[in-house]
Amino acid sequence: MSEITDFDSLRRAMAENGEQPEGPARNARAEQLLAEAERLGIPLAVIEALGHQLKVYNYSSEKAKMFVPFARLLRMWDERPEDFDAYETHTLHWVFKWMSAGMLDQPHVPLASVEKWLGEMEHRYRLAGHSERAVRSAEFSVAAHVGDVERAERAFAAWLAADRDAMADCHACELHGQGWWQAERGRDAEALEVWAPVLEGEYTCAHEPHTVLASSLLPLLRLGRAEEARAHHLRGFRLVRPMESMRGAYADHVEFCALTGNEARGLELLAERPAYFTDEGHPRSRMEFLSVTVLLMDRLAELGLGGQRVPGPAGREWTAAALADHARVQALALAARFDERNGTRHVSERARARMARRPLVERLPLGVRTARPVSAGAVPKPSAQAPAAAGESGGPQSAALLAEARRLSETLQPHAVEAWARVAEAAAGPEGLELGARDLAEIADHEAIGLGPEGAGRFEEAARLYERAGDPGEALAARARAAYVRALAGEVDEALAAVAGPYDRVLSLYADGGTQVPQAAGVLMARARILMRHVHGAEGPVPDGVLTAAEAAVRELLALVEGRAGDDVRLAARVAEGHAMLAELAVRSGEPEGGVELFARAAGEFVAAGLPWFAVEYEARLAGLAHQLDDMAEAERALRAALEHGGPYLEAVGRAQLHLQLAEVVGGRGEDAEAAEHALEAAHWADEAGVGPTFGAWARHQLGGYLVRQGRWAEAAEVLESALADLSADTHGDGAVVQTQWWLGDCLSELGEHRDAAERRLQAAETARHWPEQHDHATLAHLAAESLGQAGLHADADRAYARAGALWRELGNVHGLVRSLRARAWLALRAEGGAEAARDLMASALEECADAFDAARDDDEVRRRIVVELGDTHRQFGDLLARSAAEDADDDAIRAALDEALSQMSEAVAVFVALGDSALHARTGAELAAGWLESDLGRPAEAAARARAVLRSYADAQSRAGSGADAEAGHGRLDEPGEHGEYGGGRRGRSPQGDDGTARARRAEAEQLLQVAEEQKDR
Repeated sequence: MSEITDFDSLRRAMAENGEQPEGPARNARAEQLLAEAERLGIPLAVIEALGHQLKVYNYSSEKAKMFVPFARLLRMWDERPEDFDAYETHTLHWVFKWMSAGMLDQPHVPLASVEKWLGEMEHRYRLAGHSERAVRSAEFSVAAHVGDVERAERAFAAWLAADRDAMADCHACELHGQGWWQAERGRDAEALEVWAPVLEGEYTCAHEPHTVLASSLLPLLRLGRAEEARAHHLRGFRLVRPMESMRGAYADHVEFCALTGNEARGLELLAERPAYFTDEGHPRSRMEFLSVTVLLMDRLAELGLGGQRVPGPAGREWTAAALADHARVQALALAARFDERNGTRHVSERARARMARRPLVERLPLGVRTARPVSAGAVPKPSAQAPAAAGESGGPQSAALLAEARRLSETLQPHAVEAWARVAEAAAGPEGLELGARDLAEIADHEAIGLGPEGAGRFEEAARLYERAGDPGEALAARARAAYVRALAGEVDEALAAVAGPYDRVLSLYADGGTQVPQAAGVLMARARILMRHVHGAEGPVPDGVLTAAEAAVRELLALVEGRAGDDVRLAARVAEGHAMLAELAVRSGEPEGGVELFARAAGEFVAAGLPWFAVEYEARLAGLAHQLDDMAEAERALRAALEHGGPYLEAVGRAQLHLQLAEVVGGRGEDAEAAEHALEAAHWADEAGVGPTFGAWARHQLGGYLVRQGRWAEAAEVLESALADLSADTHGDGAVVQTQWWLGDCLSELGEHRDAAERRLQAAETARHWPEQHDHATLAHLAAESLGQAGLHADADRAYARAGALWRELGNVHGLVRSLRARAWLALRAEGGAEAARDLMASALEECADAFDAARDDDEVRRRIVVELGDTHRQFGDLLARSAAEDADDDAIRAALDEALSQMSEAVAVFVALGDSALHARTGAELAAGWLESDLGRPAEAAARARAVLRSYADAQSRAGSGADAEAGHGRLDEPGEHGEYGGGRRGRSPQGDDGTARARRAEAEQLLQVAEEQKDR
């Protein structure tokens, strides 16, 4: 902490404190600085320290402390206005608005005092000559707060009608307030239209777009624009999270989670800010936070989770029900204090309405990792077709249960196993249904199906019951099923031996007319499935004998059932499954094209039979095969069909896998937005399936990548940070971890979070350092250096560029090496006395270009690219030399530096001329830079000549039919100050304006240079 010895050191200390995170520590430091200012005995120092204190209080949870320093400032102004400079005079009037809002947010301040203050503000603004715009905005806030709609509408109209002046809130804040009122009055679409310039980044400030993003969440949901709401939540919460003063906006995000099926994330948000439950410096935002806490807790109670432990105020453990009661009491007590002050019930009514809001979206996946203690899907939902539960009534109701179970099983519908379980439960009840041997057999049969590999014993019991019921064929089928579940348990040979008896007997029985096709087909299907287990269990190539035996069994089954299914759904399913088995055998025999055809046939047969959920497995296999055969259109069709046919019966993990495969397919053809949607669904369903840390992390990794490709940096950053919490080299591979860190570094860099970007890039580089191929290591080291430089850590950046340069040299990548040297040169120029080192580094870059050009004698394309790099280097060398001329140097030294810079610029022009039209923009940029240097050196004729050369170049290019200037060559200079370093291979591209825009800008600059040169001639 620096010592305060004079006014300048005080100002530096206040500036440093202003950069600290919001909170009590920053506020306490501001209080110390005020005491230091008072010791200096300089009135303006005290005024500035009081202003600093006001600002940090306003941007914190201790807003109530603002009134004392402001009252002191106002008294000082009234007594000695001459002590205030122009800036502090402006600031004093500016913070009147903070005071009016601050009083409104404190229920202990009487409404009469608020109104009196509003009049004082209007009076002082009028005396100072300010517009009434800010006054009418403040009046609107008062009227809206107390629920006086008529006055609020008048003040709102007057606010918009008054002229904007220096006292008006910034555009972003004004638009937030105007849009808030539209939404408050039920005009959601109009609100979003008003907010659009803020949401699109046209207007920003310290708290915007933070609050607009938060305020937009409910209007978007109410309008059905859930995808935009999700994006605004991810983007906005990232902005709000580190800012202590934004409890109200934070509450909007908690509310969003409660209304979109994201209760678990809502709990995580509460856990991040325990102080928000109790901080009393801003009662209105505390009331808002407590109100949405009630909303979230009540939602948990509706889900049957009222007894779940939840985060809450420190000092005790909380359940959802207990926290709901506590927060409700606290919030309504605060609301009552406001209403008592205001003389209305408006605040309490709003608080109760907020607590009672209903979900607007049943399920809105966010893509971020959530440790899911709750899920709306966790609440069991009865089958839509399930009759009344056992014991509710006997007689006809129990008979209905039996009829429903038989219908479901005979038509192979989902939930048949559960339906037979209900029959068994009803039969065991006090008024149970009397069941025959056949009914008991079917109960046992379906119990065995539900047990999977453990069901052999129950299948045997079912066989005995079928025999007692006089159905020997079904008894043999049940014993065949018992053999098959042994195969599922790994006892394939034993299963094959066990099925031999039922197989021989059922064929004999069928030949004698003692059983029907369905029963015989049941035995043949079980035998074919067992033989297929031999195929699936083979390591490496499947022995011909195994394939032959399995194929013979499948064809025997098909010979029995094909053409005989009729309306029998079960026989139709046997046909479809038989074709699916042949498809698998074709693939195992090295005939994937045949497998594709047969899987498609099987899936179509299941769908035609009214059993689309059975088609899913084979459509997924078909998609995989089509992918292998590079038939991406068929892969996409099959995946979409699988998702459609699976419907509500598809298990969560299967749904996750299908969505992620589809994401990869559509992403592969450049449909990044749709790919992101499918990756988002994959992440959600992976969480639902309980595989979030494994499969879910991979889905989030992919989702982050698709968002990066769309330039959705804030959303991508949230998702990628979430993915990194679970990604591990052991589970997902170190390549996935590095790629995620790399993408995250890019996001953070785009968001201006350069220190964090550097950290991520350095972490990725450290892992890539151990890889055999070092290009990624070099690129990441270069990117890390770029971030370090942008973060102001110049010494660290220089070391990172040196590391990257050494790697580029080892890889033989002259472009990366040259760019690292140029970046180091710019860094050196910033250091005290670093001009000579900067020159040496630029000279080294030129030497590297020359050496690489000589070495590439036989490759014209490589030489052309090196020439581009050479031109860029001459251009940057010229810029660097021009900027190296110290302002306090003598005229001769400055002139010498400019002459040397001009020489380098002339070299750059010559290089780009040699490249022809492909370097038109690069050439004209260097030519104009040289022209300005000529002007600075007092050579107007030469400057004018260069300006005319630029104009002539564009005129000539335009006149040549079919020609087009290529903006690539020598366009970007990312290693100039503030933009440290292109990385190997380069990220340079076309001008953001496009070729036409660049040409217009160059011509306009040339005309300006020409005018300056002509004026110089006349002097």
